[in-house]
Amino acid sequence: MQTGTLYVVATPIGNPRDMTLRGIDALKQADRIICEERRMGSTLLKHLGIEKKPLVELNEHNEETLAQELALTLAQGETLALISDCGTPAFADPGALLVQYAMEYGVDVIPLPGASSLMTLLSVVPVPLKEFYFAGFLPRKEEARRGKFNQLVRMRMPIVIMDTPYRLDRTLHDIQQFFGKGRMITIGLDLTTTHEKIYHKAVGEIYQTLNGKKAEFILVIH
Repeated sequence: MQTGTLYVVATPIGNPRDMTLRGIDALKQADRIICEERRMGSTLLKHLGIEKKPLVELNEHNEETLAQELALTLAQGETLALISDCGTPAFADPGALLVQYAMEYGVDVIPLPGASSLMTLLSVVPVPLKEFYFAGFLPRKEEARRGKFNQLVRMRMPIVIMDTPYRLDRTLHDIQQFFGKGRMITIGLDLTTTHEKIYHKAVGEIYQTLNGKKAEFILVIH
């Protein structure tokens, strides 16, 4: 029996016009689309004019149990497309376990590049980036968070941090505390949208400027 294919499809991070033609083709070809949230997945498909395509939710609540089941259907010949709410799937988003199981079953896993908040911001960081450390989402609990910052402050390379909009203020506050108010950062808020803002300033200045603002963000300490 011929196995199916798993397409890992990047989707827009804000501006819907950033969807690639290859990504659209893969979504049309898939028997089902694996999404993080059904509402976000159906909104994207509606915008792209793709109708009556079955959606399956795969997120942090069910990935452990559902990923292997989906991988088995791939091994039996089904074609699936994996998307996240925005950006490139399986990177700081659900999906990595599905990719792992699919490969173990001998399924072709095909990445389709596209929008990524990480690469979007890195392309405008005003310092040479020969290497960097991706810290991703920081711990929520205070003790673990403090331990992580104590680790980060000893690094001698740019550090990338991303987190949820409601932790933007806390993250900037913590960077000031551990790195000092004068430490330079580049931060992108609501990238690719009409509200996009990118700052290259000392973290203390940005903290005062934003003054508790909530926004989708990714930042680089450099």
